[in-house]
Amino acid sequence: TWMGAPVDAAIRRTIGYMPEERGLYPRMKVAEQLVYLARLHGLSSSAAKAAADRWTERLGLEGRRGDEVQSLSLGNQQRVQLAAALVSDPELLILDEPTAALDPIAEAEIYEKLNDMVGDKTAIYISHRLSSCKFCDEIVVFDAGKIIQQGAHETLLADESGEYAQLWNAQAQYYR
Repeated sequence: TWMGAPVDAAIRRTIGYMPEERGLYPRMKVAEQLVYLARLHGLSSSAAKAAADRWTERLGLEGRRGDEVQSLSLGNQQRVQLAAALVSDPELLILDEPTAALDPIAEAEIYEKLNDMVGDKTAIYISHRLSSCKFCDEIVVFDAGKIIQQGAHETLLADESGEYAQLWNAQAQYYR
């Protein structure tokens, strides 16, 4: 359910999803692909083109609109996948490891922009790299499908015996 209603075709159109494994058509050009996906979400042709242009520009892909996806670096493919999730202006955005193929500088750049890109929409980030979670309003830690901790980054770090703090410290040692 979403907002108390069963997820049907109409609600699915309001959800943007970025899977960890890219679900793009490799031989399709970037802009064509984004327009196609926006049209599947119900946007008109002109609105879909405008949205594709807006998101390729915001994600630094404006010069790659005419390129086939397969010709792009993994990082740029990841940006196209993010644009595909955002192109329909979804109410709910689900991002599974959204920066997995990006280098640390590109990852930081995306996260700096992501809050602005998402705006007042609900966004769910799924990540094993905790550095990509610290900007979230609420972090939920799962173990074997069960919630074991929940709270803001600083709150979870303050509980030094908690799973989140232990994972954070284990990952952070590689950055020191």
